[in-house]
Amino acid sequence: MANIKSQIKRNRQNRVRATRNKAVRSELKTRIKKATAASGTAEAGELFRDAQRRVDVAAAKGIIGKRTAARRKSRLAKRLAAS
Repeated sequence: MANIKSQIKRNRQNRVRATRNKAVRSELKTRIKKATAASGTAEAGELFRDAQRRVDVAAAKGIIGKRTAARRKSRLAKRLAAS
């Protein structure tokens, strides 16, 4: 356990941020799964755009890297185009 005040605060901030990042990552996975499962249906395009938007926001906030975001969007687009 840290004794220094600033390090105690830093640990607290890290815990809060890790929780927030985990929630965003979980939501990303959920959105991508929903879009993949809906491939070939009428709402596939809308779910794909929503998933793509969430990936872009996560990349902009630094939760995932920009190349990771590009790779995920590309794979999702390929999956939807194949169906």
